[in-house]
Amino acid sequence: MARKRKELPILENVAITGIAAEGNSIARVDDMVVFIPYGAPGDVVNVKLDKKKKSYAEGHIDTMISPSPERVTPVCEHFGSCGGCRWQHIPYSLQVKCKQTQVEDALNRIAKIDLPQISEIIPSDNIYQYRNKMEYTFSNRRWLTFDQIRSGEEFPPYAAGFHIAGAFDKVLNINKCHLQDDLGNHIRNFVRDYAVGHGLSFYDLRENTGLLRTLMIRIASTGEIMVVMVFGEDNPEAIRNLMDAIRAKFPQITSLLYVINLKVNDTIGDQEILNHSGKDFIEEEMEGLRFRIGPKSFYQTNSLQAYKLYSVARDFAELSGDELVYDLYTGTGTIANFVARQCKKVIGIEYVEDAIKDARINSEVNGLDNTEFFAGDMKDVLTDEFIERHGRPDVMIVDPPRAGMHEDVVNVILNAAPKRIVYVSCNPATQARDLALLDCKYRVDAVQPVDMFPHTHHVENVVKLSIRE
Repeated sequence: MARKRKELPILENVAITGIAAEGNSIARVDDMVVFIPYGAPGDVVNVKLDKKKKSYAEGHIDTMISPSPERVTPVCEHFGSCGGCRWQHIPYSLQVKCKQTQVEDALNRIAKIDLPQISEIIPSDNIYQYRNKMEYTFSNRRWLTFDQIRSGEEFPPYAAGFHIAGAFDKVLNINKCHLQDDLGNHIRNFVRDYAVGHGLSFYDLRENTGLLRTLMIRIASTGEIMVVMVFGEDNPEAIRNLMDAIRAKFPQITSLLYVINLKVNDTIGDQEILNHSGKDFIEEEMEGLRFRIGPKSFYQTNSLQAYKLYSVARDFAELSGDELVYDLYTGTGTIANFVARQCKKVIGIEYVEDAIKDARINSEVNGLDNTEFFAGDMKDVLTDEFIERHGRPDVMIVDPPRAGMHEDVVNVILNAAPKRIVYVSCNPATQARDLALLDCKYRVDAVQPVDMFPHTHHVENVVKLSIRE
């Protein structure tokens, strides 16, 4: 017989003092650190513990004794259930301060190297409707909030919205998301209501059956709109009728695409993209450069901040027009093409073959003939032999995924010995680890955080490194 799990206590009159790295608030009770979601510095709360270890615990707010004067009212009706915008209850001025502290703490605590004064974070001009891309899931297993359950009201089982953390098969139905232009809400809700009205099945995430599976909406700063419907069954008539209805309701959509995905997982990177109507791509624009974005393309989700981020990277590169630049983890070549007019040549390397195809197209569209792109695993492509063949770089720009750079890649960079490295990161912790590895040959000259994602704990950080003389 299984041993009954011991009920964890409620901690009373706990003062929340700060924000932790992953977006939770933080408090100290005796010698124990307690991590609490949706708290604000200055709150005094009763905390119900969910997990307890020797030196730390995790819990949630059971009772609000006195709210922090810093608190603001979240604009979103789904706040606290969705989990996407965990900081909506904190004023934006405090959010950016927390992100600044997050960067400073990671670089000082993990890198343990000499650092210059870290520049003040560049905030986002828009704190709502800033995302150019949103992805939604359809499910026949709707997640009900505690308030909905307590109301005794009957709710339909279907949902179109976001996955609930820790419940892979449950989806929170979203009425209005404030992170994208409101057109995205109208499209999502129309598809959901059409499906209900016409008896179309919502996907069952346990059984992997059902017609409506996922929906991606991209709204570019140019005004172009891409909608990608993903279906879990091959039902030509139902698919055609729904896609025709979307086109009739939203004639402003410039790229209306769909996918029939019969796999277990939701990824569409290996799936055929079918064109219902319009173009196969949309375009973003920066400084007169046009960037084609397909349904599988990566592009920074905050278009206006992406321009600021790339401008910082270009400034840190200190290009005079004669440099050979390597752009590692180039994606669709956005940074590579953005800096190409200020240097002699750019070589971009990226793992995803489709992204490299987009990068080449973007160079061609913009009349850039001084770029060259290669696809493959970074540690396999970027070798000493590759550098001997293509030239030793004057500048390297690196923008790796959250996991940071493989140690083999760091070693090749050290052997290549470019004069400058510009390191763009979405994870200051792994960036700090890599900076410690580079410290044997490079000094950090400048650090510039950039906020791309208001109301979340995520932050981008750009570091400029110069080779030691």
